[in-house]
Amino acid sequence: MTKPIVCALGELLWDMLPTGKRAGGAPVNFAYHAMKNGCEGWAVSAVGEDELGEELVAEAEKAGINTIIQRNAWPTSTVEVELRNGIPQYTIVENVAWDHLLYTRQLIDTVAQADAVCFGTLAFRSPETHATILELLKHTKPGAMKFFDINLRGDFYSKQLIDELLTAATVFKVNDEEVEMLRGMFDIPAGSDTDAAQWFLDRYGLDYVVLTAGSDYSTIVSAKGEVSRVDTPKVQVNDTVGAGDSFSGTLTAHLLGGEPLAAAHRAAVNTAAFVCTQAGAWPEYPQTMPDYLAAAGK
Repeated sequence: MTKPIVCALGELLWDMLPTGKRAGGAPVNFAYHAMKNGCEGWAVSAVGEDELGEELVAEAEKAGINTIIQRNAWPTSTVEVELRNGIPQYTIVENVAWDHLLYTRQLIDTVAQADAVCFGTLAFRSPETHATILELLKHTKPGAMKFFDINLRGDFYSKQLIDELLTAATVFKVNDEEVEMLRGMFDIPAGSDTDAAQWFLDRYGLDYVVLTAGSDYSTIVSAKGEVSRVDTPKVQVNDTVGAGDSFSGTLTAHLLGGEPLAAAHRAAVNTAAFVCTQAGAWPEYPQTMPDYLAAAGK
């Protein structure tokens, strides 16, 4: 059976943690976990012609992620990460290699064969990469999932950009803090998070809206009227770096595999819980993923 193809567009970088540097970047984290859950995962990005770039490409390959990595004269991206009670706080360096992603035939061909494409707001901060990714999204095949994980960082976003990406998307993932910010930005009527999800579904013709609330719960609402709500299992947190991306990649893989929404949601929650117990965004998977929800009696 042919594996679904998932293509992640955007930042590939070094997270500079207090314990040392770790490879990461939200789209690449997504590709890794989609790959671990049965997809063929591709990461599209750029790194510098420097030692950090060489090491980053080697790390991605060692993790089993297929890569299309452009090399250019700009520095390889680094992000200073401070952990406060296990929660990452980011200081993001600007004008780095992935800010200058070129629009090429190779990237067009890769996106055109993908069953799902993932993107977030951060990679759109530069005019060059913004234009490249928007053009690439026009080449997705009919029915391809276009997963917009908003992933707000710093001030690298605007209402205009979010509207532009929602218009291009079929799936929208947002956390509880971001929802509150968007309520004011988009004049969303007062109501529950599920009401807000329905507002986005109706406004942008989406297939799914995914709302996450960290250690509390997550809710997924579909255009078919399905609502799946799962309480977040309680685990011993090592760090939460990449946990949201692991949720997204796992959810995508299981939906592409034809699983019902509730089962795909459960798998996503379990993977995110596992990643929180590990160090870094690309942990090795156990032979069988623990069912944290079963352990909690869910």
